[in-house]
Amino acid sequence: MSLLNPEPLPLHVLLLGATGFIGRHVHAALQTRGVQVLRVRRPRGGQGDSAGAWKPMLLHTMREPAAWQAHLQDIDLVINCVGILRQRWGESYEDVHHRMPAALARACALAGVRLIHTSALGLYEGAKSRFLSSKLRGEQAIQASGADHCIVRPSLIDGLGGFGASWLRMLASWPVHFVPRGATGRIAALQAADLGDAFAVLAHMPSFSSQREANLGGDRLFAYRHYLQVLRGVEHTESPVKPAVQVLLPDWVSRAGAHLCDLFRFSPFSYGHWILLQRDNMPMPNALPQLLGRAPLPVTHRRTGLREDFRLS
Repeated sequence: MSLLNPEPLPLHVLLLGATGFIGRHVHAALQTRGVQVLRVRRPRGGQGDSAGAWKPMLLHTMREPAAWQAHLQDIDLVINCVGILRQRWGESYEDVHHRMPAALARACALAGVRLIHTSALGLYEGAKSRFLSSKLRGEQAIQASGADHCIVRPSLIDGLGGFGASWLRMLASWPVHFVPRGATGRIAALQAADLGDAFAVLAHMPSFSSQREANLGGDRLFAYRHYLQVLRGVEHTESPVKPAVQVLLPDWVSRAGAHLCDLFRFSPFSYGHWILLQRDNMPMPNALPQLLGRAPLPVTHRRTGLREDFRLS
C-alpha cells in the first residue's frame, strides 16, 4: 500500500449485548470482515468464551452520558444489541430500553462516535406494554440526541441458539399447534446470519446521515400459524412432514396465557409479543436485500435435535 493510498485503519467497535442471540451473530459477521471488536458482558456470571477482548459493564446502571465517556475512547462505532424480555430485580425496561440508550446516544454525539441501535418493528404510541413502550421511548431519545445513528428494526429472527426461535421450533414439532385466534399479523421472518451481515455492512458506512433507519425482514410474509407449519417441515423438499392440526385459541385465553407466562417467567411468550402477533410485523421498506446485495436466505425447516438447539441458547 503506497503513501498516497495508505491502508485504511481497522474499525474499532464496542459491541453491547455480545453474549445474546443477535450479538453473537453480529460479532461473527464483524470478525469475518476484520473489525476489531470489544465485547461487553456482565462483571460476573456473563456468558461467552474467555478468548478475545471483553469489557465488564453493568449497562442498566449507565443512565448518564458521563458514565460512557471513558468507554468511548478509541472507539469508532457502538453497536447496541441489548434488550430484556422481562424485568428483573433492579433491571427495568425503562433502564435497559430507554434511559441507558438515551445516555449512550448523547455520549456518542459528544464524542463523535457513530451508533447502531437494535430496536423492533411494530412499535407504536399507546401500546399497552411496558416492553414495547420503553423501546419506543428509547428510539425517540436516540433520534433527538444529535448522534450519528442508525436504528435497526428486525422482524422475527430465526436461527439456532435463539431462545424464542428454539421455542418456536419445539412448538412446531408438536402434532397439534395451539394458535391464538387473533395472531393474524404478518411476519417477515429472517435468518440471524443475514441480520449479522446487515449490521456488518452498516458498520462500515462512514456516516448514517442517509440511513437513519434500517427495517429488516425476509422475502416471505407469514401468518403465525403458517410460519409454524414451515418450521415443522411441511415444505421440506426432500421429505415433507404431515401438517400439524391447529387449534385456534380465543383471544382471552391467549391474553391470560401471556400474562401467566410473564408472571412465572415461562417461555418467550409475553404480553408484548401477544400485542405484536395481532399486528403486521414487516419492514416497509425492507432494507435487507439492498444491504446484503442479494436476496435474504429463506426460513426453512432444520433437521436439528431440539436438545442441541436449546443448548446453544
